[in-house]
Amino acid sequence: MAISPPSDLVLDVVKAANPADVEVAQAKLAANRAAFAATSLAENGNGFGATVDALNSAATQAGLGNANTHAAQTKVPQAYRKFEAMVLQNFVKNMLPNSETLYGKGSAGEIWKGMMAEQLGNTLAKDGGVGIAEKMYKEQVDKMRNSGVVNATTDENDKKMALSAITDFQRKTLAATDASDGDRSITNHNTLTSQKA
Repeated sequence: MAISPPSDLVLDVVKAANPADVEVAQAKLAANRAAFAATSLAENGNGFGATVDALNSAATQAGLGNANTHAAQTKVPQAYRKFEAMVLQNFVKNMLPNSETLYGKGSAGEIWKGMMAEQLGNTLAKDGGVGIAEKMYKEQVDKMRNSGVVNATTDENDKKMALSAITDFQRKTLAATDASDGDRSITNHNTLTSQKA
């Protein structure tokens, strides 16, 4: 009778372990396997962004594409696209489920959720988004035409204004987050102080 010591030892340990612990370990192994598969797909160019691009090109070839043509999308300055991506990121983050099993607990979970929302927002905005960038750009051009500017295109000043609007929006968003975190830390400090007394 032949034996294989490493595998026999592992089987003996698994048989002796609590069944609930074995299930938890198997679930963690399955989650790690799924994470590895997702990472390898993204590294090989088969991730979420590539899938969305493939679906968009297939829909365009079938005549189902949206009204935005690629030529019209390239006319809109990148600052407007970045702004739309940030707005979509905030929408998506609010729509994602609050699941500790999906993202993890605490700050790490919030970071992972934010990163997922960022990728989704960027991918959505890259291919035309929901029209925020086009609408803002068209309004800016129309405003310049109505004010008497002969060749109404965005110049460096317009780009700086758009970037400052994005920066201001981000600053306000982060300030609101920091304020709520500060309230939590004051509450935690007061709780710890009262527990010591």
